[in-house]
Amino acid sequence: IFLSTIGVLGDNTNNRGPFLHTDKPNPKNEYAISKYKAENALLKISKKTGLEIVIIRLPLVYGEHAPGNFKRLLKLIKSRVPMPFGYIKNKRSLIGVDNLIDVLMHCINCPEAAGKTFLVSDSDDLSVSSLINHIEKILGLSSRLYGIPIFVLKFIGYIFGKQDEVSKLTNSLQIDISYTKKILNWSPKVSTQEGLKRILKNL
Repeated sequence: IFLSTIGVLGDNTNNRGPFLHTDKPNPKNEYAISKYKAENALLKISKKTGLEIVIIRLPLVYGEHAPGNFKRLLKLIKSRVPMPFGYIKNKRSLIGVDNLIDVLMHCINCPEAAGKTFLVSDSDDLSVSSLINHIEKILGLSSRLYGIPIFVLKFIGYIFGKQDEVSKLTNSLQIDISYTKKILNWSPKVSTQEGLKRILKNL
């Protein structure tokens, strides 16, 4: 099983529907390009050797010790500084560690999974502002969200060379997991809200 990134298909789903398993790859950054190259290399090895390969394309993964964007967001929320993200009403797919482990077990135990590529998520798409609100409520914190126009956020990002970070905050990135559910006979067992509660209860 190779854990790839949904970024292989592109960096956002603005002005279109969710990414589908049939969408053609269109990686936009070095990380996504490297993952796509690794996918192709593994598929070539599979054809030559008969090695069974399953590719899982992931959105943002959250968990107790999750690195990257989720860790940075959690640190920002706990710092209690005001956050100017209240007007962000995008939709982003996520997957919690519990659901990720569950879908990996389904891949291992499903003969039909071999040679296929699956998109996975909790199936609870949230905006950045909604995700922050959920985390604040679970931690028992008052809201520190306020809103400034998104074009102002993008302009600030441009000034400070943080265009990519601002784009990830403001763009939508949704995933259609219907193919995964059908082939693996799988569905997410843990909602995003419950998944967040599980990892934040001891913080």
